[in-house]
Amino acid sequence: MTNHPSRGDRPVEPLVFEKHVAGAYGVDFPPLDVPETPVPHRVAGSGVPLPSIGQHDVMAHYTHLSDRNFSVDGNFYPLGSCTMKHNPRINEWAASLPGFSCLHPLQDEDCIQGALRLLYETRTMLEEISGLHEVSLQPAAGAHGEFTALKVIRAFFTDHGQPQRTVVLAPDTAHGTNPASCTMCGASVKQVRTIDGHTDLEHLQEVIAEVGPENVAAFMITNPSTAGLFDPSIKEMAEIVHGAGAKVYLDGANMNALLGRVKPGDFGADAMHYNTHKTFSTPHGGGGPGSGPIAVTEELAPYLPVPQVMMADDGSFYLDRDREKSIGKVRSFFGQFGVLVRCWTYISACGPEGLRHVAETAVLNANYLAVRLQEVYDMPYFAPEKGAFCAHEFVSVPQTLLDKGVTLIDIAKRMIDYGVHPPTMHWPIHDCLMVEPTETESKHALDQFVDVMLQIANEIDQEIACVKNAPLVSDIARADEVGAARKPVLVWND
Repeated sequence: MTNHPSRGDRPVEPLVFEKHVAGAYGVDFPPLDVPETPVPHRVAGSGVPLPSIGQHDVMAHYTHLSDRNFSVDGNFYPLGSCTMKHNPRINEWAASLPGFSCLHPLQDEDCIQGALRLLYETRTMLEEISGLHEVSLQPAAGAHGEFTALKVIRAFFTDHGQPQRTVVLAPDTAHGTNPASCTMCGASVKQVRTIDGHTDLEHLQEVIAEVGPENVAAFMITNPSTAGLFDPSIKEMAEIVHGAGAKVYLDGANMNALLGRVKPGDFGADAMHYNTHKTFSTPHGGGGPGSGPIAVTEELAPYLPVPQVMMADDGSFYLDRDREKSIGKVRSFFGQFGVLVRCWTYISACGPEGLRHVAETAVLNANYLAVRLQEVYDMPYFAPEKGAFCAHEFVSVPQTLLDKGVTLIDIAKRMIDYGVHPPTMHWPIHDCLMVEPTETESKHALDQFVDVMLQIANEIDQEIACVKNAPLVSDIARADEVGAARKPVLVWND
């Protein structure tokens, strides 16, 4: 390994405002075909001082900026729990087909049969993968799926004369969206302790007894957990929750480790959400796009959102809006249609054996990295000599390195110099790195990542200053992230 910049030395890119050329235009508008009407000054104001730039210069400017970004296409991106896997280009081709991309959401059902068929097949495939009875495609993201499923569970209990069930249990390693979704649904959250990354069953029972079994609505769990571990007590856990008359909710953020191997319905899940943009490969990050379909048991199905896409006896498809117990709409029209096209394409291309291979390879890749790095990067939950392997991701708390005078952020910033996107940090525990390589990285890429991490560890011993001051060769120096968050500069001043 060397200290050389992985993406090459670049000149400073001027701001687009600094490229202003008076009289330049990026587009020629056609002549007006309606009478011109002046805009009142009180509406128009004094105008916005936007720069004038030619079309080619605009393209060059944003191409240069995009080339400086870390991306799934250009870099190793081991962002734990985010599944930043390769996005096959056939998905993009399918989503851009005119028959999909040019549809209007208010078209009559008889002229969008292809789209409805795709939605119907997508939901039935997701039902099969989950081992649950019915899927709604409406939720727009994972957190929205949590919110929707909790509303469904709440409607079920209200309909069955148990409106007092408003307490949701969640492990102390839960995704932050879990308690937030509960609060949005008017539910309170009680935390359940984890030991060595696994739910403490005794504490689960204690918490249920403390709040009263008759008040518990659900237990929200991620399995494999955010510690990168599959909980072998999941069926026993589900029996405890079901014994209290409550439901088991699975946060499906880590379904990439289960595909074709385990069906959540088989280990006791009553409801779950998918992050289809993660597990089934849609470019995501920076706030979107996403899709969070939910799958539920037969007894919860009547409360799913409407409309639901259905197949008639003659093989045609229609939208069922007449569901008496439905919680109603949670999303306009049919959900995140473009993401669902990509989901259908990915599942169809993989097939059952391909999906199984996805999970097996994702787990293999994570364990390969963990084995190669464990002697240098301390791992609290990974002990293969005791049979404690990880699932699709692993957690390292590199305390031995931190004790030598660096911080976790120093290590992360140095990774940038070597063209690697830093992994998830400080979660689910403090001072940790959570690494998820996904199944789409080659052994060569994994070996390069190991070399980078070992090189950084060596630098901490031999030349700590280059780690403390990193990044040294990126396009910008170390940013003041706290200052940027608290005092953002959102406008350009000449």
